[in-house]
Amino acid sequence: MLIEIRELELHPVDFKEEFEPGAVDLGPDIQQRTPLKGAGRAQLVEEHHGKHKSLKDIRLQGQLSTSLDLYCARCLEPLSQDIKRDFDLLYRPLGADAGKPETPVSSTDAEIGYYQGEGLLLEDALREQLLLALPLKVICREDCKGLCPQCGKNLNVEQCSCAEPVEDPRWSALKEIRDKLDH
Repeated sequence: MLIEIRELELHPVDFKEEFEPGAVDLGPDIQQRTPLKGAGRAQLVEEHHGKHKSLKDIRLQGQLSTSLDLYCARCLEPLSQDIKRDFDLLYRPLGADAGKPETPVSSTDAEIGYYQGEGLLLEDALREQLLLALPLKVICREDCKGLCPQCGKNLNVEQCSCAEPVEDPRWSALKEIRDKLDH
């Protein structure tokens, strides 16, 4: 769904969209189990910069929800995660901030996204918010033991019979120094 500036100039746009699994690209490691539902309101926020310049920002407020199939970062077992997120976003025309002298980025500036052309694709905004809602490392449970680095067995399911890891000889000089300092 394209949220067009022309329409926003006339009135705010309410949206209630549903994207079936596979309609929004989330990358190879994330599979969408249920439809991605997004609902909310888009409105035009006119911001005056000086006497003759005004910016037409798009404010997008709403919520999204879906369920995803992911893989544990430690043991690679599949797991399901429900996502629900409220959002309040501001999008500015691309290039609107060009030509300004360099200034430090404030926390408010970090919250601004950019759109190009005659509007904003709702799918792109929802995709971004969905990916931001995910933790950096998804784990199946807090005490997940992961995989054995030697044989690759899932240590949550079975204990492996691998020997203790062999010490890297490149560290032996540092180990000798530590031993001397300890004595």
